[in-house]
Amino acid sequence: MQRFVPTNMKAAAIDHFGDPDVLHLQTLVVPAPKPDEVLIELSVAGIGVWDPLVRAGKLEFGPRSFPFVIGNDGAGTVAAIGREVKRFQVGDHVYAYTMKGGFYAEYVAVKEENVAPVPPGIKLDEAGALGADGVTALRGLDDQLHLRAGQKLLIFGASGGIGHIAVQLAKRIGAQVFAVASGKDGVELVERLGADKAVDGQTGDVAAVARDFAGREAFDGGLVLVNGRGLKEAVTFLKPGSRLAHPNGVEPVPEVPSGVTRLSYDGTPTRDVFERLNKLIGSAPLHVELARVYRLEEADRAHREIDQHHLGKLALRVRAA
Repeated sequence: MQRFVPTNMKAAAIDHFGDPDVLHLQTLVVPAPKPDEVLIELSVAGIGVWDPLVRAGKLEFGPRSFPFVIGNDGAGTVAAIGREVKRFQVGDHVYAYTMKGGFYAEYVAVKEENVAPVPPGIKLDEAGALGADGVTALRGLDDQLHLRAGQKLLIFGASGGIGHIAVQLAKRIGAQVFAVASGKDGVELVERLGADKAVDGQTGDVAAVARDFAGREAFDGGLVLVNGRGLKEAVTFLKPGSRLAHPNGVEPVPEVPSGVTRLSYDGTPTRDVFERLNKLIGSAPLHVELARVYRLEEADRAHREIDQHHLGKLALRVRAA
């Protein structure tokens, strides 16, 4: 099966580092996939909380050459494949996550190992914001915390992009989840997604609710996705010998009580972690919260608004699914 691939594409690119105004729509050449790459015609691209730092030149993701297209994850349809690609065919619906950037565009070429089929339980649009956050959530729960069924887990920052995915994955593993969310709407979201108990980290008494949930030294592990009000009190309920994990970039670095191991990690994409993520998702519906979806030409506006209160993740609509 052949799929038409144009010579040029639209992309929200930068010609130099700076404020959101440097992001503007450009016409660029569609990348040709290398032998081990998949060319994806994107429907939706995720907007990472780290993207403004990349745009400003404060965080290195991808090449330092211009014009530069940022963005690390998205979903769409396979438009072409390199000669060494075995797992995908033209027309497949896929999602992807890579460290090199390139997703604020109509097409992106990604190594086969960083691409996965969209699971039956996820809509294509929602899969556009799944890659980075899903991989990072699973690496924390599985690779760092070794979460198991029946364990009690603290998730701090549970209503954000990584957090609300982590809540759902932890419940599929069989854990009991205590979620610290942002705002009343954040609490409502994580409760709807299966959290056993939730509290508003902005206004609630985190310590009191945690104690009521399971008592002193209740938690077998903790996943911290933001350092904010109530974290210091929440971590006092971690059991001696337990672990607290946080992605690199959480600042300030969380403090932990004596006897608790703190682990920092990167949400690095690999074929193995994609396969584990898809297996855990299975065919049952998994919700990816798209807080706001912007048009590709509105990427600069999205970067101006990314610090405003929102649940889940922001995204760019590249084309209709």
